Amino acid sequence: MANTQEKAIAGVTSGLISLGEQVTWRARHFGLPFRLTTKITEMKSAEIFVDEQLRGPFRSFHHVHEFYELDGETLMVDRIRFAAPFGPLGWLAERLVLGWYMPRLIRQRNDYLLHG
Repeated sequence: MANTQEKAIAGVTSGLISLGEQVTWRARHFGLPFRLTTKITEMKSAEIFVDEQLRGPFRSFHHVHEFYELDGETLMVDRIRFAAPFGPLGWLAERLVLGWYMPRLIRQRNDYLLHG
C-alpha cells in the first residue's frame, strides 16, 4: 500500500490477529495523515471476522470480512459500513468522495494481499 503509506504502528503489527485484539494504522489519504485504531469484535475461524473503529477519522467504521470456499479456492467478500463526522459536511463527503474512495481502497488492499 505504498500509495497511502499505510503501516500498522501499534497493537498487533505483524502475524495473525485474534478476537478482542487491536491494531493502529497510520496512512496518508488525500495528502493528509490519518490514524485509525480498530478492534476485532467478531471472529469465526475460516468464516468471518469483523473489525470496528475505536479511534480514528470516522464517526463510525464497521468492516466485515467473509470467507467462502469456491471451486477449491477461497473467496473473500468485504462489507464496509462507515459514517463521516461533521454532520451535513460529512454526509456530503460520503456521497461525493468516500462512497467511491473507500471501496476502491479496499479493492487495492485486497489486491496487495493477494499478489504482494
